[in-house]
Amino acid sequence: MSEWVLGVIGGSGLYALDGLENVRKQRVITPWGAPSGPMIHAELEGLKLVFMPRHDEGHRIPPSQINYRANIDALKRAGVTDLLSLSACGSLNEDMAPGAFVAVDQFIDRTNAREKSFFGAGCVAHVAMADPVCKRLSSLAADAAEAAGVENVQRGGTYLAMEGPQFSTRAESHLYRSWGCDVIGMTNMPEAKLAREAEVPYASLAMVTDYDCWRSDESDVDVNEILAVMRTNTARAHALVRHLAKTLAGTERTPSPQGIETALDYAILTAPDHRDPALIEKLDAVAGRVLKA
Repeated sequence: MSEWVLGVIGGSGLYALDGLENVRKQRVITPWGAPSGPMIHAELEGLKLVFMPRHDEGHRIPPSQINYRANIDALKRAGVTDLLSLSACGSLNEDMAPGAFVAVDQFIDRTNAREKSFFGAGCVAHVAMADPVCKRLSSLAADAAEAAGVENVQRGGTYLAMEGPQFSTRAESHLYRSWGCDVIGMTNMPEAKLAREAEVPYASLAMVTDYDCWRSDESDVDVNEILAVMRTNTARAHALVRHLAKTLAGTERTPSPQGIETALDYAILTAPDHRDPALIEKLDAVAGRVLKA
């Protein structure tokens, strides 16, 4: 019987998880540098789980300075089979009110100051990103959110990833709405891209805290109001992770129906005799399955 090992990346307001057992804290250094914070190895409802605070304990790291490559590499080395992102977001959709949880299924990446790939000169790869999340894990996470009492769970939505750290201008907010975006945040990219390169099924539950600034009849984004909604969302996030853990613990894990665990099979273009040995060594966890074949 194949075993689930759930990775959870906690965003703003979520720096730890409740009810964990057999807890072991581990700080590591990866070939890509140090991850955001310590990895918490534990069990929850009989499920093996690895938790990482995206911004470190106490929210020390801003979105643009998160070492996304180190985070994904560290979680892959820890044996994580599936990865759930929990993050705060603003809403660009009237139906996705503050307090809603959105199971994101598409992204538009507007970040511009981050390392977005494990690959590069010396080992070129192009992974498919048409369907950027694991549909199976996303559905299970949405089920867990409903079981946790979240009244407004949206199954599907487009997440606009902005660079930040400032919030949008009103013109930007209207532009993103015209593109059909549903929510806006600062952290799911390049995280989702790197998870796909690492062949780890990834899902994102974006927790709405505000309506961004596109609504003319409401005040602009207010951090104090966001924090108040975030506290409620965080309590529900703890409950949904417990529900998800209970479901996975009682289910046999099979490979992702989308073939995510074999995403690199035809993605690497650089011929073996032209690959950079130093880069190949750094890719041992991310791409060792195909590079050592």
